[in-house]
Amino acid sequence: MTASNPVFVALDTTEQSKAAALARTLIGQVGGFKLGLEYFIANGPEGMAAVSELGMPLFVDLKLHDIPNTVAAAMRGVVRLKAAITTIHASGGAAMIRAAADAAKDEAAKLGLAPPAVVAVTILTSLDQAGAEAVGFSGAVLDQVKRLAALAQDSGADGIVCSPLEVDAVRALCGPDFKLVIPGIRPAWSETGDQKRFLTPAEARAKGADVLVIGRPITGAADPAEAAGRIKTELGLAP
Repeated sequence: MTASNPVFVALDTTEQSKAAALARTLIGQVGGFKLGLEYFIANGPEGMAAVSELGMPLFVDLKLHDIPNTVAAAMRGVVRLKAAITTIHASGGAAMIRAAADAAKDEAAKLGLAPPAVVAVTILTSLDQAGAEAVGFSGAVLDQVKRLAALAQDSGADGIVCSPLEVDAVRALCGPDFKLVIPGIRPAWSETGDQKRFLTPAEARAKGADVLVIGRPITGAADPAEAAGRIKTELGLAP
């Protein structure tokens, strides 16, 4: 993860040529690129390489969630993609989280690579209180996020994914070195879309977010590089 620019732009497309072309226009305006499940299913490791070869940090967002052995094997494959950050689901449990974290470090050591930061998804930012309860989470969303954050930290994860509204509480609970990756970021001038729990980039950064994941406000803009540059300016970063 880059300290100079915390923004990872979500290249949410299934088209390899479109993702690579967009990524090229954003070099210098963002800190890295995020590619998710839809892109990986369509393009595989070769598609990931088409973006990673541009030399920017790559966030491989596959949200692994399975039995520990399966997740460990999948994580070894993620390491070979030269990911800087990758995701698992905290709700997979302690053994699964530990298996993922250990596999990431072991495989990276074998290949002479820096291991990816393994971050655990807590509650998806598309879920509000009613949505979280509908899928079986009881109690306040914040309490569930804190519980899953503590589980992830105790089980060897490098950080979590949570909403910007939970940054303060998780930072207080898990300390300054636990990485907080924050989707649900919407500049004041953009549409909120399907995000229910969000803040602006500057607000989230001020609360202590380490990585800001921003998609449509950049990728859906008439001029994505200009939109990314606008966010960069709002964060007080050098042009």
